Amino acid sequence: MATPHILIVDDEESLCEILKFNLDSAGYKCSVAYSAEEALTLPIEEFDLILLDVMMGELGGFGLAKILKARPQTADIPIIFCTARDTEDDTIRGFGIGADDYIAKPFSVREVVARVQSVLRRTSSSRSRGLLSYEGLVVDVSKKICTVDGAEVQLTRKEFQILALLLENANTILSREEIMDKVWSGEVVVLGRTVDVNVTRLRKKIGTYGANIVTRTGYGYGFEK
Repeated sequence: MATPHILIVDDEESLCEILKFNLDSAGYKCSVAYSAEEALTLPIEEFDLILLDVMMGELGGFGLAKILKARPQTADIPIIFCTARDTEDDTIRGFGIGADDYIAKPFSVREVVARVQSVLRRTSSSRSRGLLSYEGLVVDVSKKICTVDGAEVQLTRKEFQILALLLENANTILSREEIMDKVWSGEVVVLGRTVDVNVTRLRKKIGTYGANIVTRTGYGYGFEK
């Protein structure tokens, strides 16, 4: 399983450094943004969890969370609010937007690490059954729907399974044998050429995102972000 990638969004640089150091030490990969506006310039759909301060800049944490929850490609990313605003109204508002947890400052770093572990453990299985995405390409695994820039694309069952597999293992080359084992497991004997044909059709159907499905001659296929 890939190392969870956490985005820390807070305008206190020293706090960001402390959180990043400790979360890196706990085995996570961390990136930092010092404002909600800076966070929006990053490929947020690639993160597994966001630690988000409320009181910062013009947009703020609540504003950023609303934007992310409104976008299909980022709606299922768990958010933990870290803030000095610990009133009941603020807490209710945070959960109402879609926060997965809420930590009031000042807090211990051990508490933050424990909360991160808990939220990732709680949400990982539901996310694996939820949305897989890259920019405007969204695969809803539970509903078996693929959309490109908001428009539904009709895929065959095998095309859908291949796309979901490649997105789930983005930036990793999978051999034809691995793809066959996952997509055609237990079925009749399938030749590598069958995988090639399905990938070729899939590339055409998903438009410009077809270029993200790369071929490594002698190895297999992958989805590059």
